[in-house]
Amino acid sequence: MFQLTRRWTGIVIDWRRIVALRYFPRFVSDWLAFRRKAGGWTVTVADSFPCLADRLASTPFDPHYFFQGNWLARQLATVRPALHVDIGSSVLVIGVLSAHVPTVFVDYRPLMAREKGLDCVAGDISRLPFADSSIESLSCLHVIEHIGLGRYGDPIDPDGPAVAAAELQRVLAPGGRLYLSTPIGRQRVCFNAHRVFAPETITSMFPQLRLLDFAYVSDDGSLHPGATVHELPPLDYGCGLFTFER
Repeated sequence: MFQLTRRWTGIVIDWRRIVALRYFPRFVSDWLAFRRKAGGWTVTVADSFPCLADRLASTPFDPHYFFQGNWLARQLATVRPALHVDIGSSVLVIGVLSAHVPTVFVDYRPLMAREKGLDCVAGDISRLPFADSSIESLSCLHVIEHIGLGRYGDPIDPDGPAVAAAELQRVLAPGGRLYLSTPIGRQRVCFNAHRVFAPETITSMFPQLRLLDFAYVSDDGSLHPGATVHELPPLDYGCGLFTFER
């Protein structure tokens, strides 16, 4: 009940900002100290920009997004495809990857950016703009769990992930690889944010492909490479990293 209340109140109340107010006296103290030592710098209240909760013992990060981006980059560094196609993954990861591997980035909400080695295309994962068996290297990270929930303006469709999986299989070339990540754990729909899948559900959605490798991020945020889909500890909201091959 507490988690449910927090999620719903979080729509209008940012609890992180409220909790951060306890650090406001420290901000004032630091601001006054800086003003005393500012020399030629202009330090006014009008230009202030309070960042109250960043003084931490270690750098915070989202384990799902950090490890999946790192995982994909290492996979592509080993395989070195001539061209890579990504469907809807983190634009920060794709921006970096495209500096080393020519990349086509497809998203329902097209990325309005232009960079050498990066081609951004508007497209729907349920109707990908590619011919059958045409892509040698394909990724889709933390995307398939959203399809059909309407969060990003896509049509409501309870079978959205299955439709997306069929399209990813359709466009993957013989010998091609698909790098896929998605939340795994207690299977459920967290409407309209995302779904969480049992790992076996994901493998069953790709019957035309062979699972080459599996890794996962556990609930405590640690990465577990070389894992087995059928031998996992209980997870609530982990992240599965699947390497498939046609």
